[in-house]
Amino acid sequence: MPDKTKEMVLDELIAMSHHLGEEWREYLIIGEGNTSARIDQDTFFVKASGANLRTATADGFVHISRSRAMTLLDGNANDMDVKRVLSDARVDPSAKAHPSVETVLHAALYDLTDAQFIGHTHPIAVNAVMCSKRAEDITCHLMPDEIVVCGVASIFIPYTDPGLALAREVCARVRAFIAEYGEQPRTMYLQNHGLFALGQSARQVQNVTAMAVKHARVLAGTYAVGGPNFLSDHDISRIHTRPDEEVRRMQFK
Repeated sequence: MPDKTKEMVLDELIAMSHHLGEEWREYLIIGEGNTSARIDQDTFFVKASGANLRTATADGFVHISRSRAMTLLDGNANDMDVKRVLSDARVDPSAKAHPSVETVLHAALYDLTDAQFIGHTHPIAVNAVMCSKRAEDITCHLMPDEIVVCGVASIFIPYTDPGLALAREVCARVRAFIAEYGEQPRTMYLQNHGLFALGQSARQVQNVTAMAVKHARVLAGTYAVGGPNFLSDHDISRIHTRPDEEVRRMQFK
């Protein structure tokens, strides 16, 4: 993250976390969700376990070594191994806060993509779909603006135990997504769980989250009036590659 100090990154992360945690947005409540921000090639900040995104201060985030955290993806670590390795992955061993259970997932996403900020939320509108029998429909496009902001496609993750198992599943699906589309994902929908938004900036994470929530609300609403009319692959490709839409896309980053 060029030209930004560690303190500047943390300030942006705190502001983004407060934005996502505002209760009126209905993205999450109490200690739900987690956020992170890349500091350099190997380290990142991640929300501390139990911290509340709406009120989090600098003490609510932990400075983590990505490479150390990712050693958990090798072998068959148990819950105690995860706790020990994540403690050891703290850049400051004297830090009292313990990193979120999803720290390995954040580490993997920074390893596989060039995301600078990540926001994981449990929006009511998104989870109303993700907890339904039609959860996977959320990956189908309905509106041009959703393609511009959230990308050509989204990743759907069938329900997987949060933590190490989920991190491994996400790794496999992110690699497959990049191989298929030749670009990186901006949205991941986790069945019976929530949403991950990836961005080049804190603002992009906020924009992607807001658009994903709108998309979920529109999708749910369509079932009351006959069902969704999804955009065709041709229409999706056209919107995604139009030069004027690329100009707009850059404004949302």
